[in-house]
Amino acid sequence: MSIRLISGVLPEKLDPDDVVRMLEHRQREAEDALAVRRDAAPEVLYFIAQRGSPAARRAIAANPSAPAHANHLLANDSDDEVRAELAAKIGRLIPHLPPDTSEKVRALTMEALERLAQDQLPRVRAILAEEIKLLDCVPKRVIRRLARDVESVSAPILEYSPLLSDADLIEIISTAGAHHALLAIAKRRPLRGNVSEAISEALNVPAISALLANSSAEIRQQTLEKIVDHAEGVTEWHGTLVLRNDLSQRAIRRLAGFVSASLVEQLATRNDLDADTAERLKKKMRARVEAAQPAEDAPDVLAAELAKLRKKGKLDDAFVERAVEGGQRELMVASIAQLSGAPASTVRRILAAGSAKPLTALLWHCGLSMRTCFKIQTFIMHLPAQELLPARGGVSFPLSEAEMRWHLDYFAVPT
Repeated sequence: MSIRLISGVLPEKLDPDDVVRMLEHRQREAEDALAVRRDAAPEVLYFIAQRGSPAARRAIAANPSAPAHANHLLANDSDDEVRAELAAKIGRLIPHLPPDTSEKVRALTMEALERLAQDQLPRVRAILAEEIKLLDCVPKRVIRRLARDVESVSAPILEYSPLLSDADLIEIISTAGAHHALLAIAKRRPLRGNVSEAISEALNVPAISALLANSSAEIRQQTLEKIVDHAEGVTEWHGTLVLRNDLSQRAIRRLAGFVSASLVEQLATRNDLDADTAERLKKKMRARVEAAQPAEDAPDVLAAELAKLRKKGKLDDAFVERAVEGGQRELMVASIAQLSGAPASTVRRILAAGSAKPLTALLWHCGLSMRTCFKIQTFIMHLPAQELLPARGGVSFPLSEAEMRWHLDYFAVPT
């Protein structure tokens, strides 16, 4: 049976258990109300941090007015949410400690920070890392510890912390077993040449992709040339390499030997080419055009050859993708015609329509990938960015089956 206090009047008979419950309920209500108050006395907030309910302790952990000894106490709280709230607050609190803060208060705050940095729960450490990733006023030992933690904890520290020296970064690169560390460091802004070199030596594809895309990364000529030497089979690097404005003439010539025709064309527009390199690029572009020409001169022969490849299972997504990247438009058209059962003239009409949707439907019908579809939109159709149709979720076709069948019917593609 519960007791209710109505208009301040108690019933005549009181059960002792009901009285205890009533007092406890009143106390919890008072603690909950006081825990969120910024004007509550420090002694009151510390008392609640010691004895309050989990909800009240969480409120104290989030309260910026909580005294340092309450924060210090809550850093060891048994409730995970209390420590998570404190981790979020402590990172915001440290840079705003007044200059006249006492040594004791500063020491208690830093001890709470260090305890949270060693918390058993990765989520608590991750919250703390996110809050202090840009700070230069926390102990370096805390940053170094978090930099070697699990991915969710270390990534923001590795990418942003100003307290990590080049020597720290290189040491982490050389000993890190996880790829996420390389990727996070590759995104740092700015990034010195010796760190870029250490990343490149790992030959980690996502990390080097991030490094090449990082406009603030200093990449030495020797390092870039090493990357170019390994880039032929890594198409993810081609676009960002071509866009680098610090390529040597040797690297440009080497790239022109294996990147797509559209990227060779982009290289040829650079204004830093010497005469020899410019001439080599022109020859490469002419060779690409000539390589595609037989497809136009002998369509029946080409169709027969493609039919043989299809029978052997070699007329596949990789084959069409290579044709696209090599700028072999007619080979690509003939391949899609062979796979779709539509005439080559229909495939050309779809390309000429200048819309990504019918092309997407056609490649879906052929059993090709959305990745290849996107490359055709970019390298062959040259659609503007706002008209590109990317994959859904990175891999899936973005149109419904009904919509794709509508486009196929519109262009009379046999299904």
